[in-house]
Amino acid sequence: MTAATAPVAPAANADLRRVLSTVDKGRRRRDRFMTGLVVAAFAVAMLPLVSVTWTVIANGIERFDAYFLTHSMRGVFGGMDAGGIYHAIVGTVEITLFATLISVPIGLLTAIYLVEYGRGALARSVTFFVDVMTGIPSIVAGLFAYALFAVILGPGVRMGIVGSVALSVLMIPVVVRSCEEMLRLVPNELREAALALGVPRWLTIVKVVLRTAVAGIGTGVMIAIARVIGETAPLLVTVGVIDSINFNLFEGRMMTLPVYVYRQYQQGLVPCAPDAVDCVATINYDRAWAAALTLILIVMLLNLVARLITRFFAPKNLG
Repeated sequence: MTAATAPVAPAANADLRRVLSTVDKGRRRRDRFMTGLVVAAFAVAMLPLVSVTWTVIANGIERFDAYFLTHSMRGVFGGMDAGGIYHAIVGTVEITLFATLISVPIGLLTAIYLVEYGRGALARSVTFFVDVMTGIPSIVAGLFAYALFAVILGPGVRMGIVGSVALSVLMIPVVVRSCEEMLRLVPNELREAALALGVPRWLTIVKVVLRTAVAGIGTGVMIAIARVIGETAPLLVTVGVIDSINFNLFEGRMMTLPVYVYRQYQQGLVPCAPDAVDCVATINYDRAWAAALTLILIVMLLNLVARLITRFFAPKNLG
């Protein structure tokens, strides 16, 4: 029997097990230090989120009730303990949904082109301009939409559709980037398998690629909606301010929740007379906080709906 094939002595086995089970003290200290660093970084990152959420809830929950959600500001003035945000909710939902209807088809089709068909200078140019559009200030998008409709309908135009176009300018690059990344994560083997079976390329994209990436695409769309639903500057320029309820996107001004919060905060404290029992000096601030809480809840609700849609349409695990 050679030395190479000789059995290892029990003492040698014990020494080997001891070496393998022993952890270097310096390595253990470094592991604990990095673990503590990661936990501390997570706590620091969560601190602003928890602080903002708690501040909004603490200041807005008192006025957040059914009356506040179902009444507008029509006929409300001074320090009256009245008024609500129903008109602002209607404006925010309609303008954001119409902006989504504009942005999602354009963004998704652009992402499909870049991933599945785009080659050469045109694809590089599209990618470059998408990157540029991602960083444009929101007020620039508002000015663009206003100028576009001012050329068509005349100066001074204020409509919900103009605000939707302004928000879509901000949404499109986010949708393109998120959908592009999700489509690139789809394994090429799935495409090749479908094409090998004789499935046309467009049908492969619709039935295989999009079906596989639907969860990520839904998340990307929700990120884009969250990106624009709180924009104030472009809506001030394009939609304006109104105290009444307006359901028509194509006629007249509309109120939105971000503009409502800004306007209420801008009005500040109400100068109440000493003997005025029905005047609330801080009513504008109270409405602003409650409207901010409503906006946060709407974003949370949209994210919940997106998760449910994603779970319903995501490919089932057949394994």
